[in-house]
Amino acid sequence: MRLHVVDHPLVAHKLTTLRDQRTDSPTFRRLADELVTLLAYEATRDVRTEQVDIRTPVAATTGVRLSHPRPMVVPILRAGLGMLDGMVRLLPTAEVGFLGMVRNEDTLQAETYATRMPEDLSGRQVYVVDPMLATGGTLVAAIRLLIERGADDVTALCLLAAPEGVALMERELAGQPVTVVTAAVDERLDEQGFIVPGLGDAGDRLYGAAG
Repeated sequence: MRLHVVDHPLVAHKLTTLRDQRTDSPTFRRLADELVTLLAYEATRDVRTEQVDIRTPVAATTGVRLSHPRPMVVPILRAGLGMLDGMVRLLPTAEVGFLGMVRNEDTLQAETYATRMPEDLSGRQVYVVDPMLATGGTLVAAIRLLIERGADDVTALCLLAAPEGVALMERELAGQPVTVVTAAVDERLDEQGFIVPGLGDAGDRLYGAAG
């Protein structure tokens, strides 16, 4: 597994405002969207392309376009929805799948409660979006599902990561074609599983404390 922490002053600036508890939900959503676009720029450096011949107003030339099968963007519900627009703005031809996962409070394992994506992802590059890589259990389960369906290149985009979550992914996904792109790796997890210093519950800050 590869880990890429995006070191850029605009990323750090937007992340600082996201962390601030005084930032309201509308501003949080806008900044998260902008930050995702910056992360997506880095995450798509290895997106697959194919050569294409075109003609400009001046002469014939050769360029590139995204190859087939098209990449797929998969937000993990619900918080991942706040990152979807920033991804598809950069990859407008990508297909979008949806994955709903929740932790079973008895087994503490991530379980899938909703899925909307092809059964066969053979040869696909998949971009999973989830704001927080905390314990890592949900993201590991999601990526395993994608690989089981045939995805051969999975990139996870997270606003923040905790060392514990990164370590779990490195251990559980060793040897798999997985990359994690994040704005920062924070200090640790607290007793409740929140990233410290973090930014709180990303879903609640995006959409309010629903449910």
